[in-house]
Amino acid sequence: MEWPLAGGWFGKTWGCPMIEVVALVCFISAPEQCKDVHLSFAAQSVTPHQCMMYGQMELAKWTRGHPKWQVRKWKCGRAGLFAKA
Repeated sequence: MEWPLAGGWFGKTWGCPMIEVVALVCFISAPEQCKDVHLSFAAQSVTPHQCMMYGQMELAKWTRGHPKWQVRKWKCGRAGLFAKA
């Protein structure tokens, strides 16, 4: 998902109560073994910038609990925005 920075959109709030972080994580000992992880958390009137900041914190919590996995990439948005395969 791409967020345009022009026109001040980046500072506008989504006004939704749940945020979702989708991360591609790979097993450290077998880097070709990857999966998507969906994390949701509550947030009031969050901006995309705040989502990225809070998303990093949520991923840090997840990583501490899953030390054998490494986050390769991630994205952040309103809950339900990303389809689950």
